[in-house]
Amino acid sequence: MRGKRLRRRLAVFSAAVLGAGAVFVAGGPPAYAAAGCAVVYKVQSQWTGGFTGDIAITNSGDPLTSWKLEYDFPDAAQKVSQGWNGNYSQSGKRVTVTNAAWNGTLGTGATTSTGFNGTFGSANPVPTAFTLNGQPCNGAATAPTVAISSPAANTRYTAPASIPISATATAAGGQSIAKVEFYHDGLLLGSDTSAPYAYTWTGVPAQTAAYHLQAIAYDGSGAKSSTADVPVFVDAATTPAIVADATSATLEPGASGSFKLALSAAPSANVTVAVARSAGSTTVTATPATLTFTPANWNTGQSVTIAAASSAAAGDTATITATASGYTAASVAVNVVKAGAVDARFTQMYNDIKNPANGYFSPEGVPYHSIETLIDEAPDHGHETTSEAFSYWLWLEAEHGQVTGDWAPFNSAWSTMEKYIIPSHADQSTNVNYNPAKPATYAAEHPLPSQYPSQLDSSVSVGTDPLAAELKSAYGTDDIYGMHWLLDVDNTYGFGHCGDGTSRVTYINTFQRGPQESTFETVPQPSCDTFKHGGPNGFLDLFTKDSSYAKQWKYTNAPDADARAVQAAYWANTWATAQGKASQLSTAVANAAKMGDYLRYSFYDKYFKQPGCTSTSCPAGTGKNASNNLMSWYYAWGGAYDTSAGWAWRIGSSTSHFGYQNPMAAYVLSNVSAFSPKSPTAKSDWQASLNRQLEFYQWLQSSEGAIAGGATNSWNGNYSAPPAGTPTFYGLAYVEAPVYADPPSNQWFGMQTWSLERLAEYYYTTGDAKAKSVLDKWVTWALANSTITATSFEIPSDLTWTGAPATWNPSSPAANTSLHVTVKSKGTDLGVAGSFAKLLAYYAAKSGNTAAKTAAKNLLDAIWTHKDAKGVSVTETRADYNRMDDTYDASTGQGIYIPNGWTGKMPNGDVIKPGVSFLDIRSFYKNDPDFLKVQAYLNGGAAPTFNYHRFWAQVDVATGYADYARLFPNG
Repeated sequence: MRGKRLRRRLAVFSAAVLGAGAVFVAGGPPAYAAAGCAVVYKVQSQWTGGFTGDIAITNSGDPLTSWKLEYDFPDAAQKVSQGWNGNYSQSGKRVTVTNAAWNGTLGTGATTSTGFNGTFGSANPVPTAFTLNGQPCNGAATAPTVAISSPAANTRYTAPASIPISATATAAGGQSIAKVEFYHDGLLLGSDTSAPYAYTWTGVPAQTAAYHLQAIAYDGSGAKSSTADVPVFVDAATTPAIVADATSATLEPGASGSFKLALSAAPSANVTVAVARSAGSTTVTATPATLTFTPANWNTGQSVTIAAASSAAAGDTATITATASGYTAASVAVNVVKAGAVDARFTQMYNDIKNPANGYFSPEGVPYHSIETLIDEAPDHGHETTSEAFSYWLWLEAEHGQVTGDWAPFNSAWSTMEKYIIPSHADQSTNVNYNPAKPATYAAEHPLPSQYPSQLDSSVSVGTDPLAAELKSAYGTDDIYGMHWLLDVDNTYGFGHCGDGTSRVTYINTFQRGPQESTFETVPQPSCDTFKHGGPNGFLDLFTKDSSYAKQWKYTNAPDADARAVQAAYWANTWATAQGKASQLSTAVANAAKMGDYLRYSFYDKYFKQPGCTSTSCPAGTGKNASNNLMSWYYAWGGAYDTSAGWAWRIGSSTSHFGYQNPMAAYVLSNVSAFSPKSPTAKSDWQASLNRQLEFYQWLQSSEGAIAGGATNSWNGNYSAPPAGTPTFYGLAYVEAPVYADPPSNQWFGMQTWSLERLAEYYYTTGDAKAKSVLDKWVTWALANSTITATSFEIPSDLTWTGAPATWNPSSPAANTSLHVTVKSKGTDLGVAGSFAKLLAYYAAKSGNTAAKTAAKNLLDAIWTHKDAKGVSVTETRADYNRMDDTYDASTGQGIYIPNGWTGKMPNGDVIKPGVSFLDIRSFYKNDPDFLKVQAYLNGGAAPTFNYHRFWAQVDVATGYADYARLFPNG
């Protein structure tokens, strides 16, 4: 993508003065006894001797005005060290939690969460019995029972271990078992919904203490069993091993591929590894027959070429085994597939992405933005991740479920998303202080970073938030159910959680200072700013100007990612329903509808102003008249870190980009009953959005067929009057490059394919004539500007624009004869090509267009010529990395702008001050194994090249193979 990927940007936050310190006071005697309750206890994360626990409490009895939860730790060494959202005390094994001052009210059916940090000794077993106000929870009298039938207690394994777990479960009271969940040490591994209940835990590392395998059964009413617990041991391997970077491979007849071998430990002398086919068809061969590893190169992968003879037949299999005296062997399973078998290619891509050795996922199971760490585009480090990556992961698992019928990975992906990138109640607890009548304090956006910080101005009127009360009534909480856009997965920056410096998978932000702030000009900051890092006011006074600053949390939602999650859940539900397995996805589907409910915040102007605003004194919105019915660039929310401080805020975005629209998600949320949000007006809101989005595509379609940028309700970010003659769309002014201009947001062809692929899915599903009309013209233009064969391709890369659309007239839309696009450059971006192929496949499947079908198949075949051991990749030249050492230049506006007199520090000690560069505040980059070639470039050498494996790109390609195989089963 060469740095031209889209970026996210959070505009200026509101701010408030920090209030007095928080004091949690235990509530008085309970007003009622809880006649029924459910408690879900989870270990959120665990490290040597310590862990973080989360407890969800659901009251199914009479309403409570205060509550007391009690349970016993199974092990005397387990201790609570710090709690939140409640008052914790412990006597012996007994733990007592009483409500905090603000969460004592718990109505019938309401849920609240509390959490704690704890310590443990050799084991961390899960508590099995809970009471709420003295009453047993989890249906103790009629609960199901579960037992682990294998392995036996104290079984020993050798790392990396594969541990098959089996359980038996029995329901009580006429119920049936709905599922059995499998855990280790309180961490969820997976679930099984039908007997015999089983799960295999693979790749288990060695540790001195026992692992505790656990199982919990649930019946159809939701009643939960006690936890079955069996200790097992995993010992370190005493024998060195040969290590392969792949476990399986697919080949077409006459084709070849490769994998790499290395040793697990340094040998004392040269080791000869023999490579041969150990089983299977003789049509599969492997060369060379031997490899030599030395004490110097033992951990450097050496390639083995595998080949299928032209006489090989689809279905042939073989096992290639690497052996050496005194070493554990390595094996790779080879499958021969029919030439052009796109369904088999999906399986190979899926296995590549899910193979732990390839590095797409963190130890916590979080998808990285890319395998490679040195990469700067939207995320500024490869081991950050985005809500985009999570939504693509859901899409991958939906396709996997469609192919295999296994829906546990999809549910696991949704649960991981909830755990790590949707802020928990503890991370947004002061939402309870949000006032919908005063959503936020106005601060202007500015064209240049050098115009920041921006002055907060309470004299500018803001509209009212029409969603907050409705959402709280529907879901019983003030929390927002949406993803924050950016996580520092490995804690590379070192902010940690709310300044603790050590926690992994932490919320951060970057873009925040106007459309000219490129990815090379950002100052990374923690989403929970406790003033531990940065300057005296943390990082806040780089962005806003005020008389005082408060410690606060703040999150930004990227609406296209949440909408993609809804889209993926729809297809998962559609395919599971066809398999008779819809019940397995009921929780995820309900949560997708919930996510769509909150996603309506993206419809609203940043400060809830009415459309057509051309000055700061324009009318503030009341009710829903501030909605543009389009998916804007973001919505954001935040509040006081101090729980006793009485403020929180929410904002929408005034600018909508065509690339963020998702008519498929809008259709699902307004027309598919399983995805109906709980809020009473949500379906009609999404129907209005669907209609408006279709018009938006029509309005922005150029004379040639490509779709232009977007529109804004806040010209220049400060509600200025647009220049005379600026075309409008329902009061919004046309913007050629909405939101960011370095590089222009409408330049990258991938934005075209991403958005139009959603439109093609919608057209395939509904046959909507408006969608077909836009796609007919777009596909004709895109294919005319592409060269695609079964072995190579060249598609548009960068676009340039001239002219503008006509002002929108819904009763008589004008032809955009003055709006034009030119293809500036072409390339072989594999992720975009995968997206393009899906678009063409869906369009062809509905319209019958043979040219589109042929192009889709050829494009997928050509992508496969770029297959490597970890997925697919092409060599990219990153000439833009010469900006990494730029310091601020007022004449060009490039470089990181830091106001005069401002100084601060990053967690690693890097100084933030005027004159710093991208690298100066990211000195960790200089230790990256790929940095030497960047440094050589900065010293005057050639621009560096990389073969990147971006998560989203791999998934776009993989799902392209799955979709084509499903849409065209006969090829």
